[in-house]
Amino acid sequence: MLIVFKSAASADLITFEKNAQDMLEALGKDRHEGKGIFTVAQLPDAIARLRRAIAEDPARPVAAPEETASEDSPEEIVSFHQRAVPLLEMLERALHEGVPVTWGV
Repeated sequence: MLIVFKSAASADLITFEKNAQDMLEALGKDRHEGKGIFTVAQLPDAIARLRRAIAEDPARPVAAPEETASEDSPEEIVSFHQRAVPLLEMLERALHEGVPVTWGV
């Protein structure tokens, strides 16, 4: 199943349900809630939480991606921080423009 994050400040962000649940949990929301909203007042806290979660992601590469890539392994793993950065950008744009972010509606 897909979860769509929406805001008037940016294009829709479409994620797989499991990835959305991981991000919502990091943001302090109920990961099993099918829909919800980050009000403008909630955005600063949500941004701070998501930044912390991204910084603490154990899968975050220490070296540049070119240095960690291997020609022997064509399959790449997409980490939490790679999936969360587009949502962080959406939240930041929404705060800048003073509009909420919703999901599942």
